Formats: sequence, structure tokens, C-alpha cells
Amino acid sequence: MESPFVIVDLDHAPNDRFLAHGTEPPDPDRVVIGVAAEPTDAVEGFDILLTGVPDPPRPWVGCADPRATARQLGHIADSRPAASVALVQVLRMGSGLSIPDRLVLESLAYSTLQGGADFRSWLAAAPRRAHRPAETPVRLDRDGPRLSITLDRPWVRNAFDAATRDALCEALQVAVADPSISRVDLHGNGPAFCSGGDLAEFGTSRDPAQAHLVRVHRSPGALLHRCAPRVTAHLHGACVGAGIELAAFAGRVVAAPDTVIRLPEVGMGLIPGAGGTASVPVRVGRERTAYLALSGAELSAGVALRWGLVDEVSDREDPATDPQRALHR
Repeated sequence: MESPFVIVDLDHAPNDRFLAHGTEPPDPDRVVIGVAAEPTDAVEGFDILLTGVPDPPRPWVGCADPRATARQLGHIADSRPAASVALVQVLRMGSGLSIPDRLVLESLAYSTLQGGADFRSWLAAAPRRAHRPAETPVRLDRDGPRLSITLDRPWVRNAFDAATRDALCEALQVAVADPSISRVDLHGNGPAFCSGGDLAEFGTSRDPAQAHLVRVHRSPGALLHRCAPRVTAHLHGACVGAGIELAAFAGRVVAAPDTVIRLPEVGMGLIPGAGGTASVPVRVGRERTAYLALSGAELSAGVALRWGLVDEVSDREDPATDPQRALHR
């Protein structure tokens, strides 16, 4: 079987093949990684672009040893070929679609991968976890034109289970339906904003096709997109998977200095499934999104600010955004 990735040394690549102005990747069924000592203008058709220059301009990712990093990404693609290739294909196709259509495309790919061997292998090796639900997983507080929505399962760092998804959809439907609400603040109670999908529920759905229909019908990401200009997401602690995928839809994202962002799904044999291939590329571009998702690397609040994934880093808490939060920290 052909390798699922290709690494191109842009310092020595033939210009006519790799420094093209078109958007078609040179290898549509592989992850295409470009490496250069310094960022090059007008480079198209690459899924990830790595350079040794610190803090390079978008779409480049700076790293101490770009060639070693490219090899590491190649090893990941080798170990999770279906998820890696599906990731970059969804990101490429999504760039020409509306946000609602991107969400459908992502869900179709996610459900396909749920039936794949890599996810089943990961699931079989994962330790069993007991589900620890909340009676009220999402709390709402209304103060005139302001609505505060708080994820409220702090004992599992607000892990995103089906009940939390459904409750968040109900809360966001209030904001979508009521134009008198001029501001929506999205918080996470406890030590983290959201630690991602609840692993206790992973693999419990036996019908990926039905799961796709549910995912599209009950989509917090779609609702956040509809009211995004009014939404401010307040991040702190772990923002993993769904934690950053949903927050990135908000019109404004404020992160505490301790915020740590990560997209771990490819390591499970999946791709982001809470809207990350639709929301994150709008803020950082598809190439940096592909890097985050393929590498699973942690992104600090400072780097997230420079990339545009968050709009402000601040440790100041505005009591007006969530009047009960101090009681639950």
C-alpha cells in the first residue's frame, strides 16, 4: 500500500510542481507536508507547511526542527492512515463550503471512521470508564439582555457527553430564538472549560449511520454559528477536542493564561467531530488546523492568541458574565 503521506523539501523542490497557484494538492489521497528553512510566498496545495522560523506568518507552523517534525507527522499518518487522509480531505473540501455544509461533511467522515479498524483497535485498548452524568449538565443564568451558559460537570472537567450536547443545544436555541438577548457568555465550571468528548460514551453507539443523523440534527456548533456575533467563549484549563471546536465558533474567544488547547482525535482513529473542521480553519486556516489535529500537539494560550484561535488572553474574571461562577470554582 502506498504511504499515506509525502514530505516535500521546498528548498529544493521543482517550482513547476510544488509552487503552484492552484488549490489542487499534488497528491489528493495523501497528506502533503511542505518543509522549508524560511517561509515561501504563494505556496499552494499543501496540507501542512513547516519552517524553522519562529512565529512565522500563516499558514506556516514554526518548529525547532521542521524536518524531524515532518517525519513525526509521517509516523502518525502511517499509524492512522484512514483518519489522517480523511482529515486533510475534509479540510480541503470544506474550504469551498458553507459552515452548515462543512458540519455535514465532517459528520459523514466521522461516522465512516467510527466503523473503521483503527478506531475499533483504539477502543478495545482504552480503559473502561464509568459514566458520571449530571442532573443539570448545563446551567443558564439570564440577566436582562445577557445570557450566561455554563457547562457544569466539573468532576469530569466538563467532558462532553450526549446529555451535555442536548442541554447545550437547548440553551443555544434560547439565544437563537430571542433577539432581545444581546450577549451570550459561554463558560465551563471547575478546573477546565471542557476536556473533550466523554470517553465513557465512546463506542456506545452501534449504528454510525444513525449517529450521523443525530450529530447533524443536534449540533451545538450549528447553533453557535447562527448566534456567533453575540457569543463570547471564556476558556480556561483544558480545552480539548469539543472544548475548542465549539468555542472557535464564538464571535469572541477569551482565554485564561492557563488555557491548553489540543485536538486528539486522529490518535483515536477519528477526526474532530464537534465541528472543529468547520470552526477552527476559519480562525487559523486549514493548514494549521491540519497540523493541530494530526500532531495532537498542545497549543498554549499565547500561541493561540498569535494564531488568532483566541482573541484575548486575560486572567480577569468579569462577574457580570456569570454571577454564580465564583460559587462553583
